[in-house]
Amino acid sequence: MKHVNRREFVVGSAAGALALGTGAISRAAAAADPPVMTIAKWNGAQNLDAAQLKEAAVKLTERAIEGLGGLKRFVSRGSVVWVKPNIGWDRAPELAGNTNPDVVETIVRLCFEAGAKTVKVGDNPCDLAAKTYVSSGIEAAAKRAGAQVLYLDKTRAKEVAIKGERVKSIPIFPEFLECDLLINVPIVKHHRLANGTLCMKNYMGVIEKRNTFHQDIANCIADLTRFLQPRICVLDAVRILKDHGPRGGDPKDVELKMTLAASTDIVALDAWGAEVLGKSLNDVSSIATGVQYGLGRSDYRAIAQEIAVS
Repeated sequence: MKHVNRREFVVGSAAGALALGTGAISRAAAAADPPVMTIAKWNGAQNLDAAQLKEAAVKLTERAIEGLGGLKRFVSRGSVVWVKPNIGWDRAPELAGNTNPDVVETIVRLCFEAGAKTVKVGDNPCDLAAKTYVSSGIEAAAKRAGAQVLYLDKTRAKEVAIKGERVKSIPIFPEFLECDLLINVPIVKHHRLANGTLCMKNYMGVIEKRNTFHQDIANCIADLTRFLQPRICVLDAVRILKDHGPRGGDPKDVELKMTLAASTDIVALDAWGAEVLGKSLNDVSSIATGVQYGLGRSDYRAIAQEIAVS
């Protein structure tokens, strides 16, 4: 079989995606398919110490992905995978400004177990990468699992025609387009402009000149999401940032939720994440826009499978 990288996949599958549309599939086919979305919830002991919390985060990640059919469903043997967490801020894990490092470490390990040749981890942070990668705990965690942790060179971002409704082209880091699989792994947190930093919003870390998105953030991130054609996302709600996002910094704004979801439907994940954050679907405008763009469905309960973890 010919090896197809992400760029070839994006181009080659666009016509097929349009042809398939969002129509309902038969009940027989649906029964044979793996779940579209899984929600892993901690059902074990409470008042966990640091070691127990780490173990719980690992179990939540493993079970959510396992319930989705495992990463072998997405990772081809010998492939290059980019795990894209939120590493935007110079914040410790306890402040929930970035993706939980234990979640990232687990996903990297699962990628290798599924047959990946190379796993890369990186982001285009708002604070200095040399600080965010370290303080977030993600650099050390990813390296423990064998990933290559890469600092993106802003001069390498190239203008790419994404042909969106609002965004016609934008500078994108080529590394994200050249990998075989991009796994989007954000954290659930408040955002003063978008009301929620969730899965679609996390893709802003693959571009430069992202301030241009702030003028029409819902349509802009929907354009970018449609171009990237996400295959799997994992949304971290082990801890969430309830207020003063996206940077955070006050422990009072952090809540331990002990849950995590994975899905092939990015809109469903964002709808779930909004509710975890205490927001209505109308509060996060990108959710409705994602539905309008045909990127997924907001009624996540109709497709989600809940998994109790202890």
